[in-house]
Amino acid sequence: MAAGVSPITARDLDARLAPLRAIGFDARRGTNRLAWTPEDAAAGAWFEEQAAACGLEAWRDAAGNRWATPRGTDGPWWAVGSHTDSVRDGGAFDGALGVAAAFAIAAVAPDDRPLAVISFEDEEGARFNTPTFGSRALTGALADGVLDRADDDGTTLAEAMRAAGVDPAGLPRATDNLDKLRGFYELHIDQSTDLAERGAPYGVVSSLAARLRVRATLRGVADHAGTTPMEGRQDALLAAARLIVAANEQAAGEMRATVGRILVEPNALTAIAAGTTAWLDARSPDSAVLDAWLARVTAAAPGADLAIESRSPAVTFDDGLRALLRGAGAPEVVCWAGHDAGLLAPHVPAAMVLVRNATGISHSPVEHVELEDAAAGATAILEALSA
Repeated sequence: MAAGVSPITARDLDARLAPLRAIGFDARRGTNRLAWTPEDAAAGAWFEEQAAACGLEAWRDAAGNRWATPRGTDGPWWAVGSHTDSVRDGGAFDGALGVAAAFAIAAVAPDDRPLAVISFEDEEGARFNTPTFGSRALTGALADGVLDRADDDGTTLAEAMRAAGVDPAGLPRATDNLDKLRGFYELHIDQSTDLAERGAPYGVVSSLAARLRVRATLRGVADHAGTTPMEGRQDALLAAARLIVAANEQAAGEMRATVGRILVEPNALTAIAAGTTAWLDARSPDSAVLDAWLARVTAAAPGADLAIESRSPAVTFDDGLRALLRGAGAPEVVCWAGHDAGLLAPHVPAAMVLVRNATGISHSPVEHVELEDAAAGATAILEALSA
């Protein structure tokens, strides 16, 4: 441990996490803390309290990202952070652990290395299908038309932002703060069993796999489920089923493909589906593998209108930061999930630490990490920042 620097403790992490974990938590359903909701606002109040306790100034940028920065300076700073929003019926550690650890690190960082803490808005994208919204806004990588996306109740993202006190008209200015960063570290729960299988409390991420999200639209003709002969049907849901099977069967080699969301019209028991929309998620360390997969799926489902909603290339994290984090013998792993650090990595030096997850389960009420492991990972970040 560097002179004058104290290690992060599990007790400190638990004390910081406890009030945040209670926000949006239900014993049966898990955590529901979606972006731009009252629960998100309550997490913002927790963030401000943590910032004040660390002597940092809390503020929000034009995308709703929450910053806690050293008073009296305008950067650039080294920053640590993650996100506090959750998926629907999610777990207590995804994102939240990283922000709590960031405050624990900032609280004991050397005086000559003042740190900023960032909680990126809407990392999960669970409400508006806008994953990594805040870090995309900061780096100028948002898709066109994103403000027009609507949730299940018909509320648009622009309306939700406005209701949360963030002016959507200012969104283009979110990139103004990118030059306030010297570099960025993120600590996150491992969403696989890679580290558990290696017996390591934490690991250093060498790279993030490339990701591709595709919206598939299929049209049919609504008709009576009982009176329409099988040979005369134009069933959009049946066509979607064939597409889903093709997406799975064409996922050859080192890749993963999933259809996790589908909408059906009119979605009635006695009606043939007139339309379906499905979202495909594909990942691979090699972007070319994803392009070849999409071409095969397109050929296998000629009636589907396939539109790419987002794509993220594979990201390799900074060699120098990874070397500092590996100093205590931590293994390196490839991460197949998307993270805010991956959006920042092409712009500033960035690195990620994953914390051992014995089951590999995440995005679930039963996700779990041992806080002793998280404290070890956070201490590794503190050591790297103090080097």
